[in-house]
Amino acid sequence: MNRTAALDAVVFGVDIQSGDVRGDAPSYALVVFDGDEIQRDVVSRRKLRRRIESDEPAIVATDNMYELAADKDQLVHFLGSLPDETKLVQVTGDERPEPLSRVAKRHGVPYGKDPMQEAEAAARLAAANVGQEVSAFTDTTEVKVARGRSTGKGGWSEDRYTRRIHGAVKTTAREVESELDAAGLEYERDVTEKYGGFSNAVFRVEGRPQDIPVSRRRSGDTRIEIERVRRDGIEFRPLAKRRDHVVVGVDPGTTTAVAIVGLDGEVLDVYSSRTNDRADVIEWIIERGRPVVVAADVTPMPETVEKFRRSFDAAGWKPDRDLPVDEKKHRTRDDAYDNDHERDAMAAALYAFDHHESQFERVASKVPPQHEVGRVVARVVAGDESVESVLRDIEGDDEQPEESESHQPRELTDDEKEIKRLEARIDRLESHVDDLKQTIHQKNERLDEKDKQLEKARQEGRREVRKDREVTRLQRRNEALERTVEEEREQREELAEKLDRLKSLWKLDHSNFADVSEKRQGLTSVKVVEQFTRDAIEDADERFGLVEGDVVLLRDASGAGRSTAKRLAEVGPRVVLRNGNLSDAADEVLFEHDVPVAPAEMVGIQEVDELAVAREDEVEDAIADWENRAEDRQKEQNSAMVDQIISEHRAERPVSEE
Repeated sequence: MNRTAALDAVVFGVDIQSGDVRGDAPSYALVVFDGDEIQRDVVSRRKLRRRIESDEPAIVATDNMYELAADKDQLVHFLGSLPDETKLVQVTGDERPEPLSRVAKRHGVPYGKDPMQEAEAAARLAAANVGQEVSAFTDTTEVKVARGRSTGKGGWSEDRYTRRIHGAVKTTAREVESELDAAGLEYERDVTEKYGGFSNAVFRVEGRPQDIPVSRRRSGDTRIEIERVRRDGIEFRPLAKRRDHVVVGVDPGTTTAVAIVGLDGEVLDVYSSRTNDRADVIEWIIERGRPVVVAADVTPMPETVEKFRRSFDAAGWKPDRDLPVDEKKHRTRDDAYDNDHERDAMAAALYAFDHHESQFERVASKVPPQHEVGRVVARVVAGDESVESVLRDIEGDDEQPEESESHQPRELTDDEKEIKRLEARIDRLESHVDDLKQTIHQKNERLDEKDKQLEKARQEGRREVRKDREVTRLQRRNEALERTVEEEREQREELAEKLDRLKSLWKLDHSNFADVSEKRQGLTSVKVVEQFTRDAIEDADERFGLVEGDVVLLRDASGAGRSTAKRLAEVGPRVVLRNGNLSDAADEVLFEHDVPVAPAEMVGIQEVDELAVAREDEVEDAIADWENRAEDRQKEQNSAMVDQIISEHRAERPVSEE
């Protein structure tokens, strides 16, 4: 079986499993077929309806439509409940159905008497466009806009209440009319005018519910109802559409375009695709007709177009010279197309029709009404036969049974019949094998091409992954470097600010430093220690270093003990300037280590952040002052020591005299 458009969606195959449709609880064998996979289930009538409602299959297929409904009225009700896009198909025919086994055998579909097997056969047949669509409705739909509530008293004046409802119906009717006009649908309108507006409005629209941009709804004062118009009876329409003979124009290239023109010169369809799959293009053509002529718009005929012609065993047509663009535009001016490729294919088909038009008319005039004109045209144009010979051949085929009856040829023996049957079967099988081999070869070529494309896509994907990883790594590295640069920039800006402040310091015009702006000589640096503690001394040493000969400023000199004083004395400062008083213990240690100590008020100190400077002469004066005080202090200590020795000597002398 050939795959058809039905397989683009799901097909339900249904058969009675147990019970009777006229009973209370029949069960159904349900087969769900999507062209590749089969799902089987046994369901109740209610569950079957729910599955149809939720899955919205393209086709519900059965061998007998009255297995789904007990009578005509129930069948109409069932058809009305189907989703808009779902068809009911009786695969065994119309009013006089054939046995399912015979139809299945004719189309090569597996068949068994079990209900599940019959349901599967129905699904596969419908998927192959076998059967008749069962219809109880026309393609006309009624859209009714009406009152959503009674016009009884509504809480205020009855007249005002009624007027409001009728006004709402009129407004909604105008909205529906605007939507139908915007969709370009043809319709007839019938309204019933009442006080304040419309009591209802009925639109008879040429279209199915799914084609209408209006939906059922109920809101407050109005409601919209949508119903398809019923037929007088049940109608059957074949799924497989008749394929007429046509003229085909082909424009090959990166984008392949195909145009279909009927034998009356009407453009039936046009198609273009960027894929170069010839099988897909051939399938598209087959669905729309049987080519009599395959045409190109250039000469010589391109090899691709020639392959299409050979595929259909059709006649070929090409112009004497390449068709100019302006002529193609003029010839296709009355028909719509989406791109230049479709225009060129359409022009090729129309010019080929122009070339053969008189021949088509001559053949049609000679063909009797009981014969199909297209069949004769195809053999005359493509096979180069005469009309008379084709008609004799066709009529001879039709009369063959009568001739055989009148002449009554010799009855074949059973062995001869068997041999003839087997030979015919072998011919059919060999032909089928050739077709299958060709199909397999084409499929293998497509698979190889797809494998190459897949491998190429995988390689591209791996490259993209590696590139993404490298980009991510570089982005992270870049972000880290940017953070480092930002930190360095901040540090540089901070140091630059400090440098600017230091420069400003040297340029200060101060009363105590009147000559600083002119000379930087006579200044000395001062290193500040915030508190007279070991931690503060260590912190200052770590930040700017404390070395022998430094001028040290103790911002807070109180509270230090002997060990702290010894730590400062180990540095060997040139002088210690203090704010506040030293403890006696600290003062004693510094004095013992000959470390000059002076009040900070004796020296004018200029500070910028943690840095400070002082005049050298003032520092020297402070040291000299300490030396004078130290000399006096030493004398006092020496005097006290002498007095102590004398006192101790006197205290010991009376003891010796005794």
